[in-house]
Amino acid sequence: MNDPESLPVIGQIVEVIRGRDRERFCVVVGIIDHRYVLIADGDYRKYDKAKKKNVQHLKVIDYISEEVKTSINETGRVTNAKLRFAIQKFLEQYHLLKEGE
Repeated sequence: MNDPESLPVIGQIVEVIRGRDRERFCVVVGIIDHRYVLIADGDYRKYDKAKKKNVQHLKVIDYISEEVKTSINETGRVTNAKLRFAIQKFLEQYHLLKEGE
């Protein structure tokens, strides 16, 4: 999934694989260019202080939060609670898939 053709989109869940925030899940809240995105998780990293991150330091997950994507497209911002909810929803779904195998 770290293919250079598969750039993350707004609302997509990513896992940080390098840096101080490694092994954390975040949501892409902005795209700067083909190399950098802005990420936030609503808890440790708030939307107002989103982290600029190199896409090579992220593992792109095939899960897009429609709530976050819609909110950013309509209003230009998203609440931290919505970011936390999106990550929590993803984690619950991920664990359910793991238990059911």
